[in-house]
Amino acid sequence: MHRVVALVRPVQSVFELGCAVEVFGTKRPGVPQHYEFEACTETPGPVPTTGGYAMSVSQGLSALETADTVIIPGWLPVEEPLSDVVRRALMRAHTRGARLVTICSGVFALARTGLLDGRSATTHWARAEQLQREFPRVRVNPDRLYVDHGDVATSAGAGAGFDLCLHLVRNDHGAAYAALLTRHMALPPHREAGQARYTPLPSPGNALNGLLKWADERLGTPLSVDDLAAYLGVSPRTLARRFADQLDTSPGAWLLSRRVAAARTLLEETELPVEAIAARVGLTSAVNLRRRFRSETGTTPGAYRRAFRVP
Repeated sequence: MHRVVALVRPVQSVFELGCAVEVFGTKRPGVPQHYEFEACTETPGPVPTTGGYAMSVSQGLSALETADTVIIPGWLPVEEPLSDVVRRALMRAHTRGARLVTICSGVFALARTGLLDGRSATTHWARAEQLQREFPRVRVNPDRLYVDHGDVATSAGAGAGFDLCLHLVRNDHGAAYAALLTRHMALPPHREAGQARYTPLPSPGNALNGLLKWADERLGTPLSVDDLAAYLGVSPRTLARRFADQLDTSPGAWLLSRRVAAARTLLEETELPVEAIAARVGLTSAVNLRRRFRSETGTTPGAYRRAFRVP
């Protein structure tokens, strides 16, 4: 039996912990039980949760000494440092060969061990910038639902905890067993793409002397970078410098992101066919829209519409 131990702390996120419990710790009729699951905490006893109740955790950090997988199911507040005793326990578990897994904000705790230095990791898109700022040696990839290095693995926002845990199950016991488990959980065996489809649509703002608003209103026309530069009366090179300084992107990349953002809105709010949407947002053809849409969001227009269409 593979032993999974969740390291919880006050105030514990109940959903993130629930992801681990559902995948590794719930017995289901007709589903072979390959995992043992328990929780531990630095100070055994009542542990407050984000649900407004306390849970009783009897196991201390010694439970990590025999864990095959250690899960950190969230870490709130994310600024909370690791105590020396928790850091040593995690490092001993890793040195012994246990894999360390984080869900959502749990990556902040793992990053403080140094085990993510020089490696890629992910977290909830709303925390990605903070993670990169506080841990510049970590290569933060905010678009991924999860990143697995074998010995350490991180997941994005809370629901992505299921994606990562099920990915680990597939690696441990095969796709057939994972599919059996997801049928009982009424979840898809595997979700396409990453977080990009869930991030808020970027705001046009009022920077660059109204250029962004002007361009947003003309996405259906064949706008070019030269057109944007001409509107401001500057050279394309000067325009590129201003975009880099103020928006940290290029004019061409910004224009494409706005066309895709407009397409997302039309997919959510209308029943227009993809060809009509492509024309409306200036991407000329359904083929071009599908290609650009996937490159920006990691999924297809059809899959995006099925997931986010407003009734």
